[in-house]
Amino acid sequence: MRITRFFFLAVILVVLASCQNSYVPKPRGYYRIDFPGKEYRLFDTTFPYTFEYPVYAKIVRDSSRMAEPYWINIVYYPYNAQLHISYKTIDKNLATYLNDSHTLVNKHIPKANAITQREYVDTVENVFGLVYEITGSDAASTYQFYLTDSTKNFVRGALYFDLVPNNDSLAPVIDFLKKDVEHMITTFRWKKR
Repeated sequence: MRITRFFFLAVILVVLASCQNSYVPKPRGYYRIDFPGKEYRLFDTTFPYTFEYPVYAKIVRDSSRMAEPYWINIVYYPYNAQLHISYKTIDKNLATYLNDSHTLVNKHIPKANAITQREYVDTVENVFGLVYEITGSDAASTYQFYLTDSTKNFVRGALYFDLVPNNDSLAPVIDFLKKDVEHMITTFRWKKR
């Protein structure tokens, strides 16, 4: 009987001793980002093009010193991101604009893991182009494109974040904004002049 009491007391002491609060560090996490529902409005002004953009974004004229008429930025304030849109009139210089676009994408090669491109063709609306996805945790721009009608109009777009790139943690935001840019591309139209 005495041995069972001693054994029972020893078990209780072992259980109580093992119930100490011990600290185990948690892995580093990121803030949860709540995204709004997808809703779009039409950008239709005196510009030579029109498209739909999200209601949670704001369009501002490009105020950089190199800006030309019809250059805009689509600003996504909650995400510190901007889609820079530049427009050029084609005057027998389409090859120059295409080469410039290709060069600007290739500037991201040192920081990119991969650059994939896909064609965009809309023969009904006469909108053709290339879309570039740039992957890599330190790439400054993750999504770029150009659109043209091959005769008169050329538009180039590039998505940038106003912060030090860490695209692994920005991946949910990049995917969210990429869908908006793709919607903009599919609703893009040239205006008759």
